[in-house]
Amino acid sequence: MVVSPFRLVILTAILALGSGLSVQAQDDQERPRVQIETSLGNMVIELYNETPIHRDNFLKLAGEGFYDGTLFHRVISGFMAQGGDPKSKGAAPGARLGNGGPGYTLESEIDPAFIHTKGALAAARQGDQTNPQRRSSGSQFYIVQGRDVSPQSLQQIVNSKRGSMLQPYSYTPDQIAAYGELGGTPHLDMQYTVFGRIVEGMDVLDAICALRVDGSSRPAEDLSMDMKILD
Repeated sequence: MVVSPFRLVILTAILALGSGLSVQAQDDQERPRVQIETSLGNMVIELYNETPIHRDNFLKLAGEGFYDGTLFHRVISGFMAQGGDPKSKGAAPGARLGNGGPGYTLESEIDPAFIHTKGALAAARQGDQTNPQRRSSGSQFYIVQGRDVSPQSLQQIVNSKRGSMLQPYSYTPDQIAAYGELGGTPHLDMQYTVFGRIVEGMDVLDAICALRVDGSSRPAEDLSMDMKILD
């Protein structure tokens, strides 16, 4: 899902995914990082400067303690772990969650440079029928676990979306290789804003996605989080 103006960014992004480096090495120290702390371990998330609205909002909420005590309220093995609903704080067992937020939404920052490989951090949102501009939730996010992805499946996804996308896209060889190495959820590409990625703690993500869940995909035992902005 790439257009030519972003090609250089994408090439460095995909190389970074395999090496653990930032998307642009020269900006490595400038990319803010947030630690998500859980009883299963910690994940360090790097936020993209190329998505400043989402970056700044996430940092603001994390710094205010907005996320502290909220739950990973929706977990689907082989897909993703979702959190950020303020209504999940102290929620009763079995309560349906996922409709809460800070009272505002965010302008979409969908960028062809950032795809849904494993570990990607993206903003949840309402569906296209009620949200054709694809504005993001003001607080809810998900972290991709995903499944194995083949080059053939990527091409099938691109073909199926032709005529329905806001802008055409295709995958570069480097992106195809990244999906082959990491897996992910490519059917979400160009649909949701990806604004960061895990740089430490991928095993913690796997542990979260292995939790036993109820019929609403809420973990049977609550898993709360705290967040800390790292220097």
